Amino acid sequence: MLRIQGGEVKLQHWLTLLSGLVESLFFTGIAYGWASLVFVLKNDGYFAAYCTNATRDEDYAVYTDCSGQDEHFSQVMSVASIATTILRFPIGYVYDRCGTAVTRIVAMSLYTTGTLLITLSNAETSVLLYPGLSSLIVAGTMLYITNAQVGNLFHSYRSTTITIYNGAFEASAAVCLIVKLLYERGVSLQTSFLFLTLCNIIHCVRTIFLMPRRHIPYPLPETYTYGVSCTVQKRKRRQEENDTVQKFKEGDAEKTEKDEKVSHYTNAFSFIQLCGVLFCPISGLLMDRHKHRPLAPGETSREADLRSSSLALFLSCLLCFFFCVCFTCPVLLLQYVTFILQVTSSSFFYGLHQAFISIAFPAFHFGKMSGMAMSLSALVLLLQFPLLHLIQNQLHGDPLYVNIGVTVVSLLTFIHPVHVSLYCRELAKQRKNSQLTRQSLRSSDQVALVSLHRV
Repeated sequence: MLRIQGGEVKLQHWLTLLSGLVESLFFTGIAYGWASLVFVLKNDGYFAAYCTNATRDEDYAVYTDCSGQDEHFSQVMSVASIATTILRFPIGYVYDRCGTAVTRIVAMSLYTTGTLLITLSNAETSVLLYPGLSSLIVAGTMLYITNAQVGNLFHSYRSTTITIYNGAFEASAAVCLIVKLLYERGVSLQTSFLFLTLCNIIHCVRTIFLMPRRHIPYPLPETYTYGVSCTVQKRKRRQEENDTVQKFKEGDAEKTEKDEKVSHYTNAFSFIQLCGVLFCPISGLLMDRHKHRPLAPGETSREADLRSSSLALFLSCLLCFFFCVCFTCPVLLLQYVTFILQVTSSSFFYGLHQAFISIAFPAFHFGKMSGMAMSLSALVLLLQFPLLHLIQNQLHGDPLYVNIGVTVVSLLTFIHPVHVSLYCRELAKQRKNSQLTRQSLRSSDQVALVSLHRV
């Protein structure tokens, strides 16, 4: 039986872990499956007013130019991503200051707002997607932050637990793939998101019965308790299905082939995202691999954790670099590898980011440091707008040189694991010198005592 601080792991701890995994797997990262959702929204006519008739220069053939529609879909995700990165620091501050319960109540409110806005939207009110997706992505981030502390319940597998939750967060993007597949079988977008709105009851139950009011401390006291002890009854709800969905209009053969391809690669990417939950524990296990070995003489637990994290951080940087190399190569079949590397590098990066902060900084600063790091990343995210302008105007739609630049910049990430490794070596060197100094002092004292005894 797994033990924590000499006592058996409580059933409540396992229920918290497993229910949190379900919550993370199906609700926290829904917004990151936006690519699958765009396929559905296009067919329902969202932002269709921005499609215009144009004439090709080669053969003067008239075709429908929907670049304006695509731009709006891209901007919806960009606004949501910027919103969550900017708000990460305030979210972290609220979590540190007010505790788990308050943070989750705000998250549940935003989650309900986001799903209801998408449920009530249609082709005429496409603008509702902007606040809807932004609310959904911020709510998922807040739920993930509250779930990250569950690792404190499992001392020997703390980092592993955090990375498992991160993997579930990444894999929850596949919920949008499920929505897309249901849509193709007659279930409307509004019905699916109405069901997701009703699922908010899961968050309420976890908040009341299986999560602390404030925070889970680390190390965990033996007498620590949280939540309300009672059996939670399962609730089942059925969703009404629409009788029929309007069939896609027939187009020319070339356009149809281009669309099956888009759908195929969208499905492939979503399925690979679902596998993210399998990759994340690897980084956590790498960081926890030393927990069952005795510490070196004079070595602290924090120093051992930092030393163990350097390998995982190096692998994370390596995966990021290979991902940049693959998406730079303009080979369509290579994108399968790109999808795999994107999911694995993202799983490694975000999980290790949370685990490393929990090691390197005091627990009462976890939310603020995590939020500050993600908020700073928003500054980099803003660079996408001038880069897109550069690609579309100066580079005539060819992103090759920008991709090469991003690949070169990704090499800078290796500074972090190298710095951590050098820092740990310096600590080990100081510890060894301190031990040698103490031994030398003891030897000098013994010589002095012998001399005094002879006198």
